[in-house]
Amino acid sequence: MVQMSIRLLSRRDRDPSEGSSGPARVDRRTKNLTKRLRPGDVAVIDHLDIDRVSAEALVACRPAFVVNAAPSISGRYPNLGPEIIVSAGVPLVDRAGPEVMALKDGAPLRIEGGLLLHGDRPVGGGSLLDPDAVQEAMTLARAGLSAEIEAFAENTMDYLRKERELLFDGVGVPDIRTELDGRHALIVVRGYHYKEDLDTLRSYIREYKPILIGVDGGADALIEARHSPDLIVGDMDSVSDRALRSGAEIVVHAYRDGRAPGLERVRELGVEPVVFPATGTSEDVAMLLADDKGASLIVAVGTHVTLVEFLDKGRQGMASTFLTRLRVGGKLVDAKGVSRLYRNRISSFSVVLMLLVAVLALGAALWSTDGGRAMLEVLAARVDDVWAAVQGVLP
Repeated sequence: MVQMSIRLLSRRDRDPSEGSSGPARVDRRTKNLTKRLRPGDVAVIDHLDIDRVSAEALVACRPAFVVNAAPSISGRYPNLGPEIIVSAGVPLVDRAGPEVMALKDGAPLRIEGGLLLHGDRPVGGGSLLDPDAVQEAMTLARAGLSAEIEAFAENTMDYLRKERELLFDGVGVPDIRTELDGRHALIVVRGYHYKEDLDTLRSYIREYKPILIGVDGGADALIEARHSPDLIVGDMDSVSDRALRSGAEIVVHAYRDGRAPGLERVRELGVEPVVFPATGTSEDVAMLLADDKGASLIVAVGTHVTLVEFLDKGRQGMASTFLTRLRVGGKLVDAKGVSRLYRNRISSFSVVLMLLVAVLALGAALWSTDGGRAMLEVLAARVDDVWAAVQGVLP
């Protein structure tokens, strides 16, 4: 791991973040915290290497500032989260230490040059990151990529040994009610640019009517975009009760040892789910399920594509996602690729309807003038003559 020194802004720097304050909202899981974080709150997290999705979720909540007990950029790889937070003008106190996680939820916090104050009493402190400090740390972190890729290769082989039967032969994939054979499947993960991707795919969804699969919070993303999910896959830790009650078939992702943390929650809602034990991530489980059940095309929204995005998942997540993409092969298309290649087809009925409307509009315009009315009367007379001649010829 690369060691980094990040500048601590002193009070004489007169950083605009000085004096920022708000009630603390404390949670070790950033994903859970953003569900209850409100504008003006202070986000207190313990997140090693803040990833892009978490950073965008934090920024969207408009906190007064963010306090991270762990290193926001450890040096393993150049993660994009801290840059997103700082660029949005949200102060980020880095490496504040584990003691900040003991703060009571709702306790008023104030920041002064990286020092955290509860009233006038210091309760912790760390490095206050600025854009220059983030860029310096990112430069050093790029040196850690080679070691991380080596670890990824080792983890990939380990995952392959554990899940080779599932990956190669589909052993362990459960039966589901949803019919996927020969259909397109649209898998939505609440990840990178999912809102924009769903918006660009509206015409595609309307025309091809793919099976809509939400991965955990991806089901809520579909509902927010005014679509109804057909299938919800995941460990059910970030999906709403509303989505689970939407009528979609539920597939609970379980651990290989049989534990399924989300199973009880789904059953308490009166829904009986299908259980899919697998080592990989819920995103991977959804892809394997769609492929095994015969989907002709799998369109991915909000999933991981670039090297940094794979690294954001952690080593185990990287291995499963990488191998799953190899397993699915040519069926898998990223949403951006679909939006670039897809062109809305105009049906014959639409063309006829457009021509009919144009003819009616032209007729109405001609009828509104004396000359046009005379022309239409002459045309009608000619049509009558032709019709009479045709009737005379017919036996």
